[in-house]
Amino acid sequence: MRRYVRYEPFDIYCFEASEWIHPTHNHTYFEIIFIREGSGWHMLNGNTLPYRKGDIFLLGPEDYHHFNIEVSTTFAFIRFTESFVKAPGIPKHKHWQQVIDSLYTSGYQSNGSIVQCEEEKMVLDNLLTVLIYEYRNKHNEAYEVIMESLMKALSSILARNLIRQTNFADRKLHPAPLVDRLLIYIRQNISNPEKLKLECLSEAFNYAPTYLSTYFKKQVGDSLQQYIVKYKLSLVANALQNSDKTISSISFEYGFTDESHLSKIFRKYYGCSPGSFRKDKAF
Repeated sequence: MRRYVRYEPFDIYCFEASEWIHPTHNHTYFEIIFIREGSGWHMLNGNTLPYRKGDIFLLGPEDYHHFNIEVSTTFAFIRFTESFVKAPGIPKHKHWQQVIDSLYTSGYQSNGSIVQCEEEKMVLDNLLTVLIYEYRNKHNEAYEVIMESLMKALSSILARNLIRQTNFADRKLHPAPLVDRLLIYIRQNISNPEKLKLECLSEAFNYAPTYLSTYFKKQVGDSLQQYIVKYKLSLVANALQNSDKTISSISFEYGFTDESHLSKIFRKYYGCSPGSFRKDKAF
């Protein structure tokens, strides 16, 4: 099965389609899928689920899916890493940690759309409209604050709907596949180079270094080192584009020796220096 890999921590992808062109696949990230128009069938984890306008699906890295479109459909995909759902400040409902733990340890199971209430579907679609506007105008003032607040609100409403599902509270949690645990570990320790050394990974997961390297390459398509560098640089690029942090502080934050070290690696992958990248994205 094909696994889609993204290194950016967050993006929104909107499109209309009368035919689904992607094979059955899973991801290295989370997806919230909004059906804004159209109808058809969502083939999710071997289940055939009808979809229509207003439906919302939440998929984790373990979930595999594709769509069979009957009526031309407008999709909006919010794709993000676990840092968004674990962000400080999300309301700490007594069941919130259960929601987060479940998202990280087992595939999402549902009888269909995660949201059944038509009123809440409208609220979420309104939030999505504002989210898309802000994402497309990310150079506006207070972009980061607004986006973070919108994602927290959206995540909290989805969590509330998960809690309402009768089968959610009694779900048995199953260990995530090794590749997903590796990806989560890497993201959680991306600023700590020592913990990302192969020897440390081998000790943390109790597998031989050679096996881990071969397994990861087969599952993700990049070597462990390539994935770590690409993911780290995507966070650097995001910080350059969406924050006022100095290049020196960004270098330190993501475990580079110094600004020169970051610049050398960044230029290799992006074809320009961090400073030039920041200037280009400012216009």
